[in-house]
Amino acid sequence: MAILSATLLAACAAQPPAPKQYQPIPLGLFSDGIHHWQNLHGKDYPRYREDQIVEIANNVLLYQRDNGGWIENRDPARILDDSDIKAAEAEKANPKGSFDNRNVYSQVEYLFAAYDQTGNKTYRQAALKGLRYTLSMQHKKCGGWPHTVPGAQPYHPYITMADEVTSGVLRMLRKVEQADPPFKSVDAADRTAATDARKRGDACVLQLQVRQNDKLAGWAGQYDPETLQPAQGRSFELPSMVSQESVEMARYLMSIPAPSPEVVAAIDGVMAWFERSKLTGWKIETIKLDQPVKYDYHTATTDRRLVQDPDAGPLWGRFYDVKDNSIVLANRDGIRVKDYSQIHHERRTGYAWYGVWPTKVLYEEYPAWKKRMGRG
Repeated sequence: MAILSATLLAACAAQPPAPKQYQPIPLGLFSDGIHHWQNLHGKDYPRYREDQIVEIANNVLLYQRDNGGWIENRDPARILDDSDIKAAEAEKANPKGSFDNRNVYSQVEYLFAAYDQTGNKTYRQAALKGLRYTLSMQHKKCGGWPHTVPGAQPYHPYITMADEVTSGVLRMLRKVEQADPPFKSVDAADRTAATDARKRGDACVLQLQVRQNDKLAGWAGQYDPETLQPAQGRSFELPSMVSQESVEMARYLMSIPAPSPEVVAAIDGVMAWFERSKLTGWKIETIKLDQPVKYDYHTATTDRRLVQDPDAGPLWGRFYDVKDNSIVLANRDGIRVKDYSQIHHERRTGYAWYGVWPTKVLYEEYPAWKKRMGRG
């Protein structure tokens, strides 16, 4: 057997240890925020790999505000330069935080997952701070969560169902309550607080489900926290039920392991509403433009129109009138219009007014859920 020389042994000893390999933590929870960041800034910038969890977790720490919250629409995998770091540090004292676009609870979950792998207590401390921030933001009268606090827009303080604000928080709180990974390190006091908030949130969700002619229907995108009535979002998002947001709320309710009769009724009600609200014989047709059109928030390369097609599958409007269930369409001026063709090109191409959001939950997930519940 060859004997290593003293020189070679010394050289080997002097080599720094290989960097520890971590399992990737998927960034799927951040996908909405990343999408919005890239819409504004493009995709041409360096990013960390998903297995570089220390670097990504450090970015999440950097972006956390002093009060425990986070602002929305950042890419935690972006490789930051000195000016980016200084800008983030300068924002830490700003109390503004947002649950929009699946924010805050995503950072909390990521940091707990990073702690589980690295043992870095700083990640756990920051995650607990984010969890306690989340609990502190729950509305008192009806236990949903706001869009943004403090808010710059009238709808920011409202109880928000849009973009999985309330349902996303409740999903996380259920994981905390049940000590599901990566929340096993949450202490008993925080777990109890999460359980109490989750119960209040569930009750709020059931309370806010819209009734039409004494039949349970869908949920609005946001609600006035005092009157608990459907409220306006952005100027073109008039008070109404939202099919897309109702899909995610239904999915949350179907994730409850042992649903109460009230939860079962809510699920059955929204599914019946999806069924009676669908359009048949219509589809959205996309037309390519000769020249792209640049708008503030996107560049349009196409146009869209609603056309008849007897072979088309079911289609849903995004918004439905609370009273008569008609499809609600509006422009940025806040004025409701009757036809899709009356929507300005910028909003036709920069917003989905029609879609197939309920298809999978109505025809696949709901029957499977009923079977699991012994009702199939």
